[in-house]
Amino acid sequence: MAEFISGLNPLLAIFLIAALGYLIGGIRIAGIELGTAGVLLVALVFGHYGCVMPAVVRNLGLALFVTSVGFIAGPKFFRNFKQNARNYILLGFLIILVGAVSTWAIIKIAGIEPELAAGLMTGALTTTPGLSAAMDAAGNLKDLVTVGYAIAYPFGVVGVVLFVQLMPKILRVDMKKELESFRAANPTEVKPIRGKLKLLDREGFFSFALVVVLGILLGSVTVPLGGGAQFSLGTTGGPLITALIFGHFGHIGPIDLRVKKSALETFRELGLMLFLIGAGTEGGKSFVSKLQEEGAMLFVYGAIITILPMIVGYFLAAKSLKLSLLNNLGSITGGMTSTPALGTLIQVAGTDDVASAYAATYPVALVAVVLASQFIVVLLR
Repeated sequence: MAEFISGLNPLLAIFLIAALGYLIGGIRIAGIELGTAGVLLVALVFGHYGCVMPAVVRNLGLALFVTSVGFIAGPKFFRNFKQNARNYILLGFLIILVGAVSTWAIIKIAGIEPELAAGLMTGALTTTPGLSAAMDAAGNLKDLVTVGYAIAYPFGVVGVVLFVQLMPKILRVDMKKELESFRAANPTEVKPIRGKLKLLDREGFFSFALVVVLGILLGSVTVPLGGGAQFSLGTTGGPLITALIFGHFGHIGPIDLRVKKSALETFRELGLMLFLIGAGTEGGKSFVSKLQEEGAMLFVYGAIITILPMIVGYFLAAKSLKLSLLNNLGSITGGMTSTPALGTLIQVAGTDDVASAYAATYPVALVAVVLASQFIVVLLR
């Protein structure tokens, strides 16, 4: 089996993993299904048996997904953020703070290396920029960061996906009423663009490509933080923020920059699939071996770092901030920087309006997790 999988043509492997992943993800048990996260599980198995994906698969998927989310959320994002900015900022920082404090406690109680713990945290929060920042801070011990990330990442993805599916069922909510409540709390009216605009192509591919280019350039800008640390928006934050801005304005002078909704929805799902295939095959290479070497408790520690921030964030949003369930869960997916969970929440809610809550919380959480991952390595070493 290992020879067969490792010898697969990458193009064939992509679609084979996708087909099997969606097949498994569509299996419903007690009303719960993995959905697109099933692709991740299959990709982990393929990665374990030697399947290698070019890095461009993961990066292309990420760019497609976050750019689509930004374009979809853009027309409503800034009004929504203005009304709920305090809540989004508070939730974004709180979720990462709980994750960081949990990581600190694990270091003190279990006695594991700060570099390994930082890897567990970035994997549990599924954050690539956080991983990169932790590796830079770790120096010669960056391999420990990678080990922790590989062990915690799979549950970091699946755990948040299950959370956004389980909470509505546990609370026995009427999703139709929850959707009405969400839309009442979040402005849905989009200001029409006046005047005649020039459309360069029917689907809006020009606009999409332009945003990806500008987003990657923005994401590559690094800001020094002192002590050798630095921050950048990366391949996720750059295209997301750029797409939010383009989606909000919809045009530059007479040039129409809108993208068809059907194209965005297709890109969003395709991007999520490619991202999970790239990330899963990469993580699968070392997941089993590292788990055997380091012990199963590391997996448990990673699960704790995934679960606690979601629970604390949910109760704060529900009890103190009085957010509706969908606004709450959308904010949690952003705070957990969980791309797959947003895709699942959109399916659960039956609307992509929840992407606005994700898009508002995500940048705050991104900054916080990059700083936290560096502080854990530098201050606790």
